[in-house]
Amino acid sequence: MWRLTYLDLVPITHRLLLRRRLFSKLSAQTHREMVGTYYLHGDLDLRIVEARDLPDIRTLSKRLFHPYILVRLGAVQLARTRASATSDLQNPVWDQRFTIPLAHPVPEITKYLVFKVINNRILHTKRIGMALVPLNQIISGQPIDEWFPVHLENHDASIRLQITFKPCRSNPILLEGISDNYETRGSYFPLRRGGDVTLYQDAHAGKEGTLPVVQLDGGRMFQNEQCWQDMCSAIERAKRLIYVTGWSVYVKTKLVREPTTRPVPGGSETLGELLKKKASEGVKVVLLVWDDPSSVKQKLYKLQEGLMKTHDEQTRKFFEDSLVNCLLVPRLERSVLVPRLARCVLAPHLAHYVVYTHHQKCVIVDTEDHGDNRKITAFLGGLDLCDGRYDTPEHRLYRDKHTVFANDYSNPSLKKGENGPRQPWHDLHCKIEGQGAYDVLKNFEQRWLKAINSCKVRKLYKRLKGMHLEDALVEIEKDPLIASPFTTVSNDHHKQWHVQIFRSIDSESQEGFPIDLHLIEEQNKLVIDRSIQMAYVHAIRSAQHFIYIENQYFIGSSFAWPSHRDAGADNLIPIELALKIASKIKARERFAVYIVIPMWPEGDSNSLTIQNILYWQRLTMQMMYKIVAEEIKSTGLVDAHPTDYLNFYCLGNREDYDQTSSIEHDSASAKFRRFMVYVHSKGMIVDDAYILLGSANINERSMEGSRDTEIAMGAYQPHHTWPKKKEHPRGQVYGYRNSLWAEHIGRIEDCFKDPESLECVKYVNGVAEDNWKRYTADEFTRPLQGHILKYPMEVDVDGNVKPLAGHESFPDVGGVVEGLSALFITGFIFGVLSSDVHSSRSESWIERVLVSDTETSSYDPNCGEQEVSSNPMAGEAQTAVVEQAGPSGMAFPAPPTDVVNLDNRGDQKTEITDRTEPKSRFG
Repeated sequence: MWRLTYLDLVPITHRLLLRRRLFSKLSAQTHREMVGTYYLHGDLDLRIVEARDLPDIRTLSKRLFHPYILVRLGAVQLARTRASATSDLQNPVWDQRFTIPLAHPVPEITKYLVFKVINNRILHTKRIGMALVPLNQIISGQPIDEWFPVHLENHDASIRLQITFKPCRSNPILLEGISDNYETRGSYFPLRRGGDVTLYQDAHAGKEGTLPVVQLDGGRMFQNEQCWQDMCSAIERAKRLIYVTGWSVYVKTKLVREPTTRPVPGGSETLGELLKKKASEGVKVVLLVWDDPSSVKQKLYKLQEGLMKTHDEQTRKFFEDSLVNCLLVPRLERSVLVPRLARCVLAPHLAHYVVYTHHQKCVIVDTEDHGDNRKITAFLGGLDLCDGRYDTPEHRLYRDKHTVFANDYSNPSLKKGENGPRQPWHDLHCKIEGQGAYDVLKNFEQRWLKAINSCKVRKLYKRLKGMHLEDALVEIEKDPLIASPFTTVSNDHHKQWHVQIFRSIDSESQEGFPIDLHLIEEQNKLVIDRSIQMAYVHAIRSAQHFIYIENQYFIGSSFAWPSHRDAGADNLIPIELALKIASKIKARERFAVYIVIPMWPEGDSNSLTIQNILYWQRLTMQMMYKIVAEEIKSTGLVDAHPTDYLNFYCLGNREDYDQTSSIEHDSASAKFRRFMVYVHSKGMIVDDAYILLGSANINERSMEGSRDTEIAMGAYQPHHTWPKKKEHPRGQVYGYRNSLWAEHIGRIEDCFKDPESLECVKYVNGVAEDNWKRYTADEFTRPLQGHILKYPMEVDVDGNVKPLAGHESFPDVGGVVEGLSALFITGFIFGVLSSDVHSSRSESWIERVLVSDTETSSYDPNCGEQEVSSNPMAGEAQTAVVEQAGPSGMAFPAPPTDVVNLDNRGDQKTEITDRTEPKSRFG
């Protein structure tokens, strides 16, 4: 229930002081709790069956409604059942199973896994009681099937639970690594065998010779392909369908800009012109574009550009009188939002409508197959088809600014116009052929069916276009020209790929989740697919040698931070990486993790939003380095340092002056002719055998499942894995990683063949440190070697993280490198609201309001600013707005709906470390 509290009457300055004092106290308490901490690292196989003899509450004000169960480990909420649908409210039945991956620190003071029984009242949830399961009993690994007492006042009740731990260290699948049968189990889409994958770096890989040659097994060479050129050719040659999803789709985007050795079909047209032309030829062209609620159609056909500058209304209007079906889709339909206003749960659902987005980026077309047949081909990754995305591995700042980048200048971090450097853009994308492409198509069809369910939309389209929206898509099964899903490459061919599609999405955004009927007897169920996070976790746990990550954000595992552990950024990826390194240190094996992120999130680096993101990012880094440092000490490696195993980098470029350079400079970036290369990638490479690539950032809103919609693919070549080769595999994934490193580091070295080696780590660090010195020097002396820069943080032997001496602020643009906490934004913006969601009356009111508890928080520190669009006219105002968060980085709590997790249907096997290993706290 949302209600006014006494704290809302306290002046904001007093409130900030109270908050600082409270968090100082909590941080000290957190430090004390972490002493003696051990880590639970594995999967919890949990089945919540039923309860009996819950209290029979008769009074109207305390009536017993359909109860549900919350499962908590310390401050972390692990699971939430649906509300019981049985009519016998005193003996409810849930019979719901969860497979919960754990990588959680457990202080010695935490003795139990807690099961809270919650009364699911409409306007106010209340805890009925709780059951406690001793952790020692769970850690033993023995299956548990017992009735546990529910602690109530003057009443006896109990709950039946079935619990089993499945440790990683006893799981041969994980110990084997990426093998020819590797699969993330429990995902909506299964592993598809016999496909083909093309990997792209940047929108255009440049002319031949831009990147050095990478030699693969069998004397073959890695071939760099041109992403937007291939996409343009595929669209031009499509005969049956062209489907596009995007956070932003800009009709004026030109896909082909560089001179080509051969003409590219459709290369002279803009994206909008090309799609209109194909629709007029009879191809079914359908677009699903995120509807930015801040961009609206005004009177006299004037368009108000939204805060995110995604051009959504401009795109809709461009296709309005054409045969192209362009649908703007909000994250939560208005028809769903309005009834919920009457249920007094506005804020949580308003977040899904206003703040969260549709973030998938896909192009699906039919392409040539054998004879006259057609097949489905899908492109997906981090590249939106909009302005500011086109770039090459050279990442030019000024060169070709008025030719290749004409009418496409973008630098949201600078306040002035086009006199400063453009913001270079680095991204990862791919093309999928084979059965995996049909899964991407299935995702589009499911999203389209959900989007057209609105009666208003149906009537509008029928009136305007004389058709039903159901008819907008091609019925693949009935089309005689389009082949059914099949194996593209034979099993014995060295080029064969195995592909699996993953998503972050819920039932508010798509139709067709296969739900057992007994799970959906009640209304307002929210079914969640968070298989992208599960794919990351499984791949990290399977890694044996090294991991390479490029991502726009890197925030998570807040439950293990040195402070602010209740921030709610609970995705497991950062701590899984740290625990993987720790396990290898303990085994005295080499392992290396390389992570490339932007120097700062896109936009004004001094803004509260970006400073807050940087603050959470620093806490994430600190947590990881502390785990690594402590394991080094525990193992007794005297000469080892945390950066021998884990390193963060960013990218930048600096150009010398030429004769045409302007003498006047409107910014420091223009004066020194330098700027960061914005890393927008969302990918991970494991052991040069497996690649995970898509639209999802490493933060809570991309990984949680019910926030931003995302899509990704995981793929490997079964003939190029460690178990198959009995040595370092050198297939396409190896070639792609080396090509990326050639772009970033400027060359290919022999040590790149063994990236886990200390020699390789030290070489990359040396180049990054030298480049940082060249980048930040007052005088241009010589070009950078590639673009890799040391992230401006230094780490000591104890794992403490702080800014580089003399570089406490970012060059030219300012902004504190380690970030600043901005928790007071919540109180400032939503000072008249506080949530009292399933909290006990005995809890301190000041803790409920001041502390951002995972159950009560209305602030989302996990993401902040995801993408600021690239409108050059946005000026200063643009730097304060974000793609995947509201102004000032605001977000809201997850909706209080009943949740069924699709990813919990599987049988992933993971590891738990218990107290019985005195030599190390990590497993």
